Amino acid sequence: MTEHRFHTPEPIDLEIKIPAGDIDIETVEGDESFVSLDGVEKLLEMTEVRQEGRRIVVELKGKKSFGLTSSIGDFNFGPVGLRIRPRVPHSSTTNLQTVSADMKLRGHLRSLDVKTVSGDLVVNGEIERETTVKTMSGDVRLERVGGELRVQSVSGDINARSVGRSIVAKSVSGDFRVESAREGHVTAQSVSGDIELGVPAGTNLDIDAGSVSGDLASEVPLGSDPGADITDGPTLVVRGKTVSGDFRVFRA
Repeated sequence: MTEHRFHTPEPIDLEIKIPAGDIDIETVEGDESFVSLDGVEKLLEMTEVRQEGRRIVVELKGKKSFGLTSSIGDFNFGPVGLRIRPRVPHSSTTNLQTVSADMKLRGHLRSLDVKTVSGDLVVNGEIERETTVKTMSGDVRLERVGGELRVQSVSGDINARSVGRSIVAKSVSGDFRVESAREGHVTAQSVSGDIELGVPAGTNLDIDAGSVSGDLASEVPLGSDPGADITDGPTLVVRGKTVSGDFRVFRA
């Protein structure tokens, strides 16, 4: 195991680029950031942790490693992995690039950008601003996103508890569900997966959705429906399409 400490009196930009393993990030109070690495000795020697101004970078040095089987983008990957435990100030930004590492984040982040192939992502806490996730076969679980959410998934489910701004989602062979979306634009497309969207009371709904071999349903009255109550609250504009999947709007 190796440990690294950095003086960080302000929120930082955390950047992690590893092929495989396990990433566990937590935001904390204080003026210090802490990164611990655990794994086989050879892999620890090949991993660099450095500070560049307000950035802290964790990455595998070089493009070749032992026992590697494939390559995607700028790095190779295989069956070995690292266990990375960063502790960084609240409101830090996070950029994660990995092939098969599972990722867990807790606390209060400013923004999040994730690119992965087969790793799961779980965020318990709040992301103040934008969140971008691209994954192939990993599941995504988000708690609170204050800004815009942009997500692409193949063979993975996407679930967000609440999103404060616009949403752009594309899913293949996976379900997409947002428990509560209050305002902005929602553009959602799914192939072989369901789309479910929760709309809280007081939000007006403008929706245009279609499905090929799937059902359409809305528990929320539309503006053109008899008895629909148009309020002074925000408007959620929804544009969606599914192929072999249902599209459902429900009351959050």
